[in-house]
Amino acid sequence: MRNYPYTVDNGQGETLTFVSVKHESDGDRIYVDGVAQPGAGPPMHVHYRQEEAVRVVSGRIGYQLLGEAPKFAEAGDVVVWPAGTAHKWWNAGSTELRMSGWCNPPGNVEFFLATLFESVKRNGGRPGLFDAAFLMRRYRSEFGMLEIPAFVRNIVLPIVFVIGQSIGKYKRYSDAPAPLP
Repeated sequence: MRNYPYTVDNGQGETLTFVSVKHESDGDRIYVDGVAQPGAGPPMHVHYRQEEAVRVVSGRIGYQLLGEAPKFAEAGDVVVWPAGTAHKWWNAGSTELRMSGWCNPPGNVEFFLATLFESVKRNGGRPGLFDAAFLMRRYRSEFGMLEIPAFVRNIVLPIVFVIGQSIGKYKRYSDAPAPLP
């Protein structure tokens, strides 16, 4: 467990600061502050178990649910994506986007995102193949990256995961949190 707060940067115009985990009446929540440069943001993805919410502090966010038209939110607006809702978001403005938000329950979102950001930064814009295979296979009960073609998600990444295990690529993840059942 890291000490809070701490910041991760994906090298592609997006930073996340993990602020705290709080025990609340409806369960644990992890609080996160985010900054995105114009155009930056994650691809279509889903948190199968976590509700995700963001409040726009400054700037303009664009967001889209799978199969729907884009929507936009401005400073002061709150956007909530219930667990299991496929979505993406991006900085839809010409200035820096600042947000604060949370995931409930935290599950492995902190490890997943911190590891993903570190890999994207280390590999110049995309996660390393073995890192992606590890994260997508181990945490498949919590997260899905829907812009990865189904063949790659369902066939290629599981094969790469097995290869990575057999050649010792995942030793650095020996203390990774267990996946949720």
